[in-house]
Amino acid sequence: MAKQLDYQTIREIFTRFQEAAPEPEGELDHVNAYTLVVAVALSAQATDKGVNKATKELFKIADTPQKMLDLGEEAVIEHIKTIGLYRNKAKNVIKMSRILVDEYGGEVPNSRAALEGLPGVGRKTANVVLNMWWQFPAQAVDTHIYRFGNRSGVCPGKDVVAVERAIEDNIPADFQLHAHHWMILHGRYHCKARKPLCGTCLIRDLCMFEEKNL
Repeated sequence: MAKQLDYQTIREIFTRFQEAAPEPEGELDHVNAYTLVVAVALSAQATDKGVNKATKELFKIADTPQKMLDLGEEAVIEHIKTIGLYRNKAKNVIKMSRILVDEYGGEVPNSRAALEGLPGVGRKTANVVLNMWWQFPAQAVDTHIYRFGNRSGVCPGKDVVAVERAIEDNIPADFQLHAHHWMILHGRYHCKARKPLCGTCLIRDLCMFEEKNL
């Protein structure tokens, strides 16, 4: 596990991220809070590109919990069968939609606990929705952030909860809102698992990764 970088170095890293992409955005297509929750839940063990392809037509006809219920589980399966675990995910989408209609008046709740109470929604999904839709500085730690955080020394931790805490504790407050997007995108396109692009990395002089591929 990498050592923790100091405050000034972390500040410089995120200053560079901000200068390169002032308003980073998630790559899952959605039109409202409900479709965002569904898209993020579907993205487990699937790529954003694959989810967007599967939901393109689905969200045109079912962009609210009630419309999804009216569509039905079998029709949802037909739309999303190109992504992994599609049967279980379709079942959860219908269960989630029923709870949203019955308990929340068809609206998506915006507390982490309420979101995590929905079928198919874990802490990561809840944090993505809180951050992207309600602009709350919640930190959704995925494999890209876990890898980047430990390699770089920005937010090391033995598990995703520890990395989430390290982000909240060590990244300056003025970078918290976009922190997880900067790290996800950097991990996805530069700090790759097998062949990291260290030679063209904009923070290579600050990163603590000992096996840099320069």
